[in-house]
Amino acid sequence: MPISKYIAGLREMIGTRMIMMPAVSAIIINEAGEVLLHRAKDDGKWYVIGGAPDPGEDLADAAVREALEETGLVVVPERLIGVYTDPVVRYGNGDEVRYVAAAFRCRPVDGNAKVADDESLEVRYFAPGALPPLLATHRLRIEHSLADAQGAAYCWNGNWET
Repeated sequence: MPISKYIAGLREMIGTRMIMMPAVSAIIINEAGEVLLHRAKDDGKWYVIGGAPDPGEDLADAAVREALEETGLVVVPERLIGVYTDPVVRYGNGDEVRYVAAAFRCRPVDGNAKVADDESLEVRYFAPGALPPLLATHRLRIEHSLADAQGAAYCWNGNWET
């Protein structure tokens, strides 16, 4: 994943120490009820669509931008699904990050799903019952996006509230 100038500047000051980083996920669901995922070039694993907001960028706007950059799709956020904290990620260069992501259920409105960046090997829609192996927090985002919940999901005292 390319590093932004903002994060590169932080890294110059703190080195590889763990940082908390805001992130967004765009859980893109087509008319058939399938979920769009991308397979990352760096490790070959499947992930939900997403990334880090730019400084000053609203989170829903960042989710829309990330969807376009990664998949070539124009999407509309339909609702906030929840807020999720991923396990600490350690990159090959030693950088440690703990992402805290706002996830949005999104509907594609224009374009065709394709690899649109240099971070992905492929993008593909999956039926909810036929998802590939995913991070537990990514699978949870998908489950919550498909549920008929009235509010956003969040973890409190070890329990998921919706």
